[in-house]
Amino acid sequence: MTEDLVDRIYEAAFVPDLWPDVFDRLSELSNSAGGGMGLFDDRLDPMLIASDLVRPILEGISAEGGVKSSSVSQLLLTLPPPSEFVYDADYFPKEALENNRTRLDRTLPLGIGGEVGTFISLPTGEVLLFTMERWLTNDRPSRDELDQLNRMRPHLARAGLIGARLRLERARATTTALAAIGLPAAVMTSRGRVLATNQLLDALPLVFVPTARDGLALADAKANKLFQQAIASGTGDAASGRSVPIAPSENSEAMIVHLIPLRRLAHELLSGADILIAATALNPTNLVPSPTIPDGPFRPLAGRGAIGSGIGIGR
Repeated sequence: MTEDLVDRIYEAAFVPDLWPDVFDRLSELSNSAGGGMGLFDDRLDPMLIASDLVRPILEGISAEGGVKSSSVSQLLLTLPPPSEFVYDADYFPKEALENNRTRLDRTLPLGIGGEVGTFISLPTGEVLLFTMERWLTNDRPSRDELDQLNRMRPHLARAGLIGARLRLERARATTTALAAIGLPAAVMTSRGRVLATNQLLDALPLVFVPTARDGLALADAKANKLFQQAIASGTGDAASGRSVPIAPSENSEAMIVHLIPLRRLAHELLSGADILIAATALNPTNLVPSPTIPDGPFRPLAGRGAIGSGIGIGR
């Protein structure tokens, strides 16, 4: 079973949908109720994956603000990382566990008691957290159960490192693909942090301006106001695609900047990215000698209609 589990762990590094099966097997190996993984990256929202029993707990935490609202999670990131899997009662201060709302409100009603966990600081700047939930009836793990998990720890760390790198690479691959069809593009989080840009966007420094904390702005002040508003409202169930027109100037031609919300499978494929930015210039052709933007699917945000509101062939 152990060799097969190791193979499965490395498969999951490339196919994230396999992680729940990994946690089910780790649960069987360590006599646990279930398990999960958190990947923390200051450029992205945390990536949380878990077995079926634990998944609703993580979904509830995410709906209430995620790790930012969890005092134990915040404490975890301030304590020295253990070099092995440890039982939470042997690691956290007693009062932190007694006041843990996640435990009181979510795990105890399911018959889950403590946790066994480890977190790993990756050389690339991310932090990996692996946890295994314990049944109340078998709360404190035996030494053998901890040893079984610790034998898997190096494999989990290597697989997590690959997964973390692939997570960002998917965003870069998307912008590269858009460059191949002639679109300056960027991928951003809901907080406005840029995950990746392509060379076409980077070649427009008089149009797109990097800002503090990996942000992005438009050089045109009026267009940028609309752009930032669109980013702020670009996620959530009610979010919709937006288009922001940029007037021609001495430094650039007229163009339209499109903000496309990434949802469901697109959000999952891009591993936490929330918004795709793509720009199109207004290019005259034999078919459209004087391109303008009609009222329709690419209608710009209110306030800039005088610029025109259309989409031409991107470049």
